[in-house]
Amino acid sequence: MTEGDSIGGRPWTMARERWLLLTLAAIQFTTIVDFLIVIPLGPQYEQVFHIGPRDFGLVVAAYGIAAGVTGLLAGFLLDHFDRKQALVWLYFGFTLGTLFCAVAPTYHLLVAARVTAGAFGGVCGAVILAIVGDVVPMHRRGAAMGLVMSSFSVSSIVGVPVGLYIANHSSWNVPFYALGALSGLVAIVAACITPPLRSHMRHATEEHPFERTLAVMLHPDHQKAFVLMAALTFASFCIFPYMPDYMVLNVGLTKEQLPLVYVCGGLCTVFSMNWVGRWSDRSGKLRVFTLTSLSTAVPILLLTNLPRVPVPVALGVTTLLMICMSSRMVPAMAMMTGAVEARYRGGFMSINSAVQMFSMGLASYVSGRIIGETPDHQLTHYPINGLFSVACAYTCIYLARFLKPVPEKGMADAPVMAESM
Repeated sequence: MTEGDSIGGRPWTMARERWLLLTLAAIQFTTIVDFLIVIPLGPQYEQVFHIGPRDFGLVVAAYGIAAGVTGLLAGFLLDHFDRKQALVWLYFGFTLGTLFCAVAPTYHLLVAARVTAGAFGGVCGAVILAIVGDVVPMHRRGAAMGLVMSSFSVSSIVGVPVGLYIANHSSWNVPFYALGALSGLVAIVAACITPPLRSHMRHATEEHPFERTLAVMLHPDHQKAFVLMAALTFASFCIFPYMPDYMVLNVGLTKEQLPLVYVCGGLCTVFSMNWVGRWSDRSGKLRVFTLTSLSTAVPILLLTNLPRVPVPVALGVTTLLMICMSSRMVPAMAMMTGAVEARYRGGFMSINSAVQMFSMGLASYVSGRIIGETPDHQLTHYPINGLFSVACAYTCIYLARFLKPVPEKGMADAPVMAESM
């Protein structure tokens, strides 16, 4: 979309694009907080519902599993709908699922609520990335991805510390009430700000949904992007799920100090991801992705071999890790969206999101089989996970070189939006 295009009688301006990106970032923020906020509430869930850690693990996994399954299913249909309608209705379902979490009276209903929130929230992320790919030209897409994906950083800042604070001073379900109310407000804004996006539907009726999805999945360039996403996710989730326990049991942080890890890392990555986005637009996305991926080895190996150190040193290592790991994702997602034709982008991003969710679960399982525990409850074999993470990160450098950008026909000539709001 270029400045000056007329949509619904109103010109498309950089200001409107900025407001749209901020709205998409807000949606991304609420869906990520909904996922993160559950993790530190484990002790309260176990006490209220009289469950053990294994049962609580299902509460956490339910969101990701549901998001992965619905992501694959949505791939069959997503490109057959206006992006705006798809986003608003999916986000509405996510909001209801979040409120369902707040009122769930039993453990089994809580799991069902997490499935509902994940089923809608996971696909929302795919639609958001598809919208960015449709609206923002490739030469500015790195910065746009940086803005939208900075919601991951803000979620880390708000999701863990604020969620814990609210729950500790009220009850476990109040954070979900607050998040549900916020999501309702954001949904109203999204319905007003997001313009109709239907140009990708021109070819949607020419193919059967199954044939279309099969074409998306079997396209060689798409498969390379899926493998890259799986490797990116593996590199992160070999170490992140066990970082809190390692910082407390091995490094010596207290549980009260643990939220500082997310606050410091989140604050720094808010700025670093936006800076990396602009850098990738200027210097080339593949070049920036290669350099940021190479940089991950130092913090990964430092963290996974970290002994007992002062708190500022520990926070410095975890913050550096979050900066390096998150910085890879900005140019990577810009390259992935650029490697897909607009008419396939919704289905591609939905399947790509499902690949990410499944990879998260598989990486967590594999790394969990490697992790051990001493009699005094310290974690062992974490350095092995670190080496595995570095290997995956460097494999990504090789895989990224096979992504080929698709020429953006008509991006500068014709609007991708509908003719009326």
